[in-house]
Amino acid sequence: MFLGTYHPRLDEKGRLILPAKFRDQLAEGLVMTKGQEHCIFVYPKAVFIEQVERIQSAPSSVKRVRDHSRIYLSSALDDVPDRQGRVTIPPSLRDYANLTREVAVIGTGSRAEIWDAQAWADYLEAAEAAFADQSEEVMPGVF
Repeated sequence: MFLGTYHPRLDEKGRLILPAKFRDQLAEGLVMTKGQEHCIFVYPKAVFIEQVERIQSAPSSVKRVRDHSRIYLSSALDDVPDRQGRVTIPPSLRDYANLTREVAVIGTGSRAEIWDAQAWADYLEAAEAAFADQSEEVMPGVF
């Protein structure tokens, strides 16, 4: 499970040292792809395969399904972290997420997300204000 917020830095080659707490879960391979709100989703390879199976079970006759799967899957890249726990984020994903040297890597349960640090701070500022009020309406019976 991916939990927490970490602030590693991108090096000049677009490499990122994964948070130590995430490395074991990603050691066998990972997949990076475009996420919502201009972040990068990072899945363990096995979890991504499950995602693809769910996507492929959706009706391809629906345009929104086709649109989503095209963008989601065409932007996906698999990688294996090196011995130092580094992965290289390709330029296309760095551009999509507007990544600078300062990034935030957050855990969201089944995946990690990579954000530009300022974009993450801005998102938190906007979203936290309503967080306490939303829990019952967004997830009834859970909290």
